[in-house]
Amino acid sequence: MRKLKQVNHLVGLLRPAMEDVQSRHANPVVVDAGSGNAYLGFVVYELFLKDAAGGELLSIEGRPDLTERAKGRAERLHFDRMRFQTAHIDAAQYPERIHLLMALHACDTATDDALVAAIRHGADHVAVVPCCQAEVAAQLKEKKAKQAGAMALLFQHPWHRREFGSHLTNVIRALTLEAFGYQVTVTELTGWEHSLKNELILGRRVHRDNRRARLQLQALLAETGVQPRLTRLLGVTPAGAGADVEAEPPPASEPGPDAASVAPPEP
Repeated sequence: MRKLKQVNHLVGLLRPAMEDVQSRHANPVVVDAGSGNAYLGFVVYELFLKDAAGGELLSIEGRPDLTERAKGRAERLHFDRMRFQTAHIDAAQYPERIHLLMALHACDTATDDALVAAIRHGADHVAVVPCCQAEVAAQLKEKKAKQAGAMALLFQHPWHRREFGSHLTNVIRALTLEAFGYQVTVTELTGWEHSLKNELILGRRVHRDNRRARLQLQALLAETGVQPRLTRLLGVTPAGAGADVEAEPPPASEPGPDAASVAPPEP
């Protein structure tokens, strides 16, 4: 019941994104990355795609037993435009173009892999609820022995390091989306009694990139001394570390109706 509460609430928050992509694309592609039992995908398909003329939902899950179980359920429900792929998020075969990518509780750096897929495949909308952030906390632990000054006090104790590392991870994720042209909203998913992993990051692509956000991101990486998987994969380096590695840009695509200074529209 707790999972159902989370899924239903997230679907409500996704409604504007789904309505947007369905209004602008005849066959929108929705990706559920790290889908687990695909509960979120089934609800999205039922509410938005089942009676639509077009559109496809791809569920990506690394555990084959969950994939097979969800595939059988889709067949029984005649959800013919649901697709299933057994693969880890970083190794999946994605459609060339994604219109909405969602990831509910993809653990630790799997959320980073989902965001990379969204950016590289030009997703119009992104929605992630991160889970179990550990990578940055480990980097902070290594940095603690080297860094003097007041900043180190924020992560001196293991408990604070986990909490600060989790917060910093999601700040970097939101800022990275902004740097790659997304308008970002960070909010609560649902009540804390249903899940402690409760932070929802929503992104809508309105620009090709955002130079100001990129500079802020580079400064934050330099000041905190961390470089999570997301920024490494996208070639974003800390300020003062030399020029950024050339990252693979998202494809040019049709922007949202309120976008400005955007990539050229699709033919």
